[in-house]
Formats: sequence, C-alpha cells, structure tokens
Amino acid sequence: MKFRHALAFALAAAPVPVAAQLAVPPQGSATPPAGSAAIPLYGKDTPGSPRDEVETRFMGRETVIRNITYPTLTPILPAPGKANGAAVLVLAGGGFQMLSLQNEGWRVAQALADHGVAAFVVKYRLNPSERDDKAWMATMARLMGGASPAGKAGKPPEIREPRATDDALAALRVVRARAGEWGVDPRRVGMIGFSAGAITTLNAVLQATDRQPGPDFIGYIYGPMAAVTVPAGAPPMFAALAMDDPLFGNGDFSIVSAWHAAKKPVELHAYAGGSHGFGMGTPGTTSTLMMSQFLAWMQSRGLLEAKARP
Repeated sequence: MKFRHALAFALAAAPVPVAAQLAVPPQGSATPPAGSAAIPLYGKDTPGSPRDEVETRFMGRETVIRNITYPTLTPILPAPGKANGAAVLVLAGGGFQMLSLQNEGWRVAQALADHGVAAFVVKYRLNPSERDDKAWMATMARLMGGASPAGKAGKPPEIREPRATDDALAALRVVRARAGEWGVDPRRVGMIGFSAGAITTLNAVLQATDRQPGPDFIGYIYGPMAAVTVPAGAPPMFAALAMDDPLFGNGDFSIVSAWHAAKKPVELHAYAGGSHGFGMGTPGTTSTLMMSQFLAWMQSRGLLEAKARP
C-alpha cells in the first residue's frame, strides 16, 4: 500500500479518498473561536506542556495538532439567553496521532452553541511524535507500512491511547462540577466523538462506574462498528457513518445491533457517500445532514428543552 493511502487509512483522519483531498476545502477554523479559553483539565496537576504541541498541515488540507501532552477543555458557550441547559463534549479524531480540530472540533462546537447547546472541545493526550514534520511523516510511513525500523516485516501498531479515555472522563467531571457556572444541567451532559474520538467516547461509556459516571447520551460518528458488551447503564446512542468509509463502511452495524438488543435507545444514519472523516459533511453528499440530524435526535429525546436546573 502506498504511503499516502496507508497513512490516511491508519490515522483515520482523511475526509475523502486521497486522490481527491486537495480539492476539498478545509472544514472550519484551525483555531478556537475568539474569546474562548482553554482550561487545564486537571488544574495545577495537569501533566505535560502546551509547548510540546506541533501544528502540521496534513496532506495539504487542514491544520492538525499532534504531540499533545497537556490535556485541556475549551468551552464554546451559546449566546446569552439562548442556552437550553444541554452540554456536549466534542472529541475530534486523528488515530491518536493527531487531533483534527479544524474538521471535527471548533466547527462542530460552534454549530452546537448556535443551537443553544454548551459545547466543550476536549484536547486529549496523544501518542508522542517527532517535532519535525518530515521525520514524523517518515515514521508514520514506516509504521503504517507494517515494517520495523530495520525494514523487517512487522505487525502495524494498534491504534489506541488509554490516557485519552482518562481525559474524556476527567472532562465529564469538570463540566458537571462547574455546571452552574456554565448554565449546564448536569443530567444532560453528552459526548460526540469522531473516529478515534468515537472510540474514546465509547470507552468513556464502557469504563464508567457509579463513582465516575459516563456521558448521558453519545454521538458515535464513524467509529468502529464491531459489537461490544453493552453495559446496563449505557446511554442513548446516535450513530452515523458513510457506506463508502474505507475503515468501517462494510455494511456491518454490529455495535448498533448490540445497543438495540440490550434495549438501549439507538439511532443509525448510514450515508451513501462521505468516506471517512467527513466531519460536518463532505460537499455533494448527504453526510452534510449529520449535525442537523444529531440535533433533531437530541430534540426528539427532550435534550434541547430549556429546563430549570436542579
């Protein structure tokens, strides 16, 4: 497999086939909205440093952030008088090698805030990478090609980062603890995750406990479709992906079936086109309806109704 294809498939960040990427405009801003401020996720105990981060122009399409060691939470709040009390944590994807905040972070958060939902972008920790872009790309080419540094055949690395789940659960704690400050109902705090962010969102559900509750509802956007053991306290799920997704668009929706079999509310949207990483939608496909459908689903469950906070 050629390097560009291997990297795109393994990092789970390319929104369309590689050959067409340069024709697709970047999806939204590469920076947080004006006036927003990142909050260290663990306060004075937050590990790492913002200076470790590297901005990279990924495949000529968008600016991504990698080598994140310092996890943060950035509130994107509705305009005064528009908030309905619901909150959604936004987790972008990038194969735990980078965060596609331009495509799956700030723009998504702003769309939620525009509809009265308090949004919180989670910058979770990633696997380490070199500071030099060329060195990083060369390393990824080698790793995703399944070869060791010595050139011997090897198994491609597993795409995972356990600290990302720790950070997602920590973000839930922060939002609920400061719900009054942000005009949030602590019983209506959900998550929407894209690709690796969807994996992290799912892990936050699977690893939740009575002492560390998981999200109250989830958006599971082009995450793996394999079946899981659904916990008794699993929240309602909104799932979306494209049928031409080269990673998960094989027509097997086992995780949705598992949710349904466990008698947990679940809704699935499968678009004919959009590929992997479509974010708010690939132009010319019905994947552009995803955010409006997610909000309609929230409304159908009473999540957008303004209520007196407890």
